[in-house]
Amino acid sequence: MTKSIILAALAVIGLSLAWVPAVQAASDQQNLVDEARITLDHLRSDKEFGNAREMLQKARAVLIVPNLVKAGFFLGGEGGDGVMMARRGRAWTGPAFYTVASASFGLQIGIQSAEVVMLIMTDRALQALERDEFKFGAQAGLAVVTLGASAQAASSTALNAADIIVWASASGAYAGITLEGSIIKPRDSYNEAYYGRPISAKEILKGKADNPAAASLRRALP
Repeated sequence: MTKSIILAALAVIGLSLAWVPAVQAASDQQNLVDEARITLDHLRSDKEFGNAREMLQKARAVLIVPNLVKAGFFLGGEGGDGVMMARRGRAWTGPAFYTVASASFGLQIGIQSAEVVMLIMTDRALQALERDEFKFGAQAGLAVVTLGASAQAASSTALNAADIIVWASASGAYAGITLEGSIIKPRDSYNEAYYGRPISAKEILKGKADNPAAASLRRALP
């Protein structure tokens, strides 16, 4: 009898220990979703976003990287995790998790990290980002506009013709960013853990998965 109790207790402990990594992973993902929500607030209040604000309402999808870090990532380059959401009719999909990395983002001198929001304005840009790997500069025909120290520098003509519009800020200051050569890839392990099953970023962006914990982030988008 005592042996059975001991074995049962050990089994419970084993299950508990197995659950810890899953809980930790879910916490990491939810933290990223919550940080993305805060980044959207910063974007809306940043005067440098200027005449591109209305573009947020026209975007086909949005990729939000709350903390793009300079150095210490992929052999000393830059990178960070982010979430992408696509517009489906009048609603937004749940977040698909992505990793952004580069050896030469070119953040302004003295800036070690930045918040980045990429507005995906066209279907062809969204389809390119849905692939297993997207590399800036390798996708011929995609027009990328990076907002400068004054958003007015990006003319209405340039914004209207853009496939992707990039906004970057470091503690409320213009961050400056060069995306040439940077790579964007789905983070499959995060997607699987957050939705409780193996699922691709493309499926998530087609509205085939939902997590109620991301509701506040979806509501923050117009």
